[in-house]
This record gives sequence, structure tokens and C-alpha cells, in this order.
Amino acid sequence: MKTNHCFAYYIGITALLVSALVLHAADKPAGQDFKEIQAKAVKGEAAAQQALGICYAYGKGVAKNAVEAAKWYRKAAEQGNADAQYSLGWCYQNSEGVAGGTIEAVKWYRKAAEQGNILAQYSLGWCCQKGAGMAKDPVEAVKWYGKAAEQGHADAQYSLALYYSQGAAKNYVEAYKWAVLAGAQGYEDARKLRDDMEPRMKPDQITEARRLADAIKSHLSSP
Repeated sequence: MKTNHCFAYYIGITALLVSALVLHAADKPAGQDFKEIQAKAVKGEAAAQQALGICYAYGKGVAKNAVEAAKWYRKAAEQGNADAQYSLGWCYQNSEGVAGGTIEAVKWYRKAAEQGNILAQYSLGWCCQKGAGMAKDPVEAVKWYGKAAEQGHADAQYSLALYYSQGAAKNYVEAYKWAVLAGAQGYEDARKLRDDMEPRMKPDQITEARRLADAIKSHLSSP
């Protein structure tokens, strides 16, 4: 996995993966799914409103329409649907069907992140780190990256590995731990960072970092 990818591209791909999960949950044609989703959305069902937004965003059973997508995301988001809050934040981040920019994106990312939405947690961490829609706040960035990383988000894990491998916050045990976890998901840059740190670490530090990584792996794999 490359780390120099555009933020908008990354978030767009993750949203597309979410849409695929929603729309292919049943063995029905996309058009039929759309009609059923639309009927439920009009009745006010938040999950259906979020799904309808995805239909419009990616042309699933209907022509693509970013404005309609954002409209339905908002309806669900205002009912407290975390996935819709994240999706609406993404729309603001990427100027898709709405105007308002990153300040609004941060607002909706935060609402979703506080409900445990992993993509929103990573996105909010990124905004805090980069100063997108808010003042830069590395401490807050680490907080939200940490929440996403503990749920298995590879980019968040790598972001933490970088943070702890350099600067005043340097902590090779933490950096190595997160690099191991991201590397286990195929993140090549994380593996390289892990290997680069090894000569600067004591054997007992590496052992401890791997123990901590295994504990998180065990937690993620438990039902």
C-alpha cells in the first residue's frame, strides 16, 4: 500500500467498498434494490437514507447525482446515523454535491468518530494532523488515529508508527508495535519502517513491541 496517495482518493475508495457491501447484501438486481431502498428512505429509515445516498453517489440503480447523494446522507446523518455522518463529511471534504469545505467535514467526521466509525476516526485524525478545517493538533490526531488503529485501520496504524518513530514523541516500542500491525496487513512502508528501526532497538524492546502487537491482534480476531 502506498502512503503518498491523495486523501480524497483513499476516502473515496473506502466509501465505494462500503457501497458494495450495502448494495450486494442480497441477490437482487441493483434496480430492484434501489426501489426498495428508496421506498424505505422516503418513509424516514436512516439506514435506507444512507444507502440511497450511496446509490446516487455511485450510480447504483440510478444515475449518479452528487447533490441527491448528499441530500440523503444529510437526512440520515441528522438522525444520528454514523455511516451517513461520515459520508456527509466526505462530501464536504471533496466538494461533492455540497459547499462548505473542510470545516463542515470536520464537524460531521467528529460526530461519526464519536460513535466509533472507523473511517471517520481516521479521517478526523488526518484533519487534525494536517490542519484541514481546523488548527493543527497532533495530540488530537494521535487520539483519533489510535481509536481507528485499535479497530484495525492500517493507515491509522502506520500514521501512529511514523508519529512515534520521530520527534519529541519518539517511542520505538510504540512505533514498532504499530508498524508490525500495519505491515501484517500488507503495508510495505510500515514493514520498511519496522526494519529500519530494528538496528536502533534493544532485543527486549522488540520483544515487548511484538507482545503488544500480538495482544491487539488477539483482540481484533476475537468474536
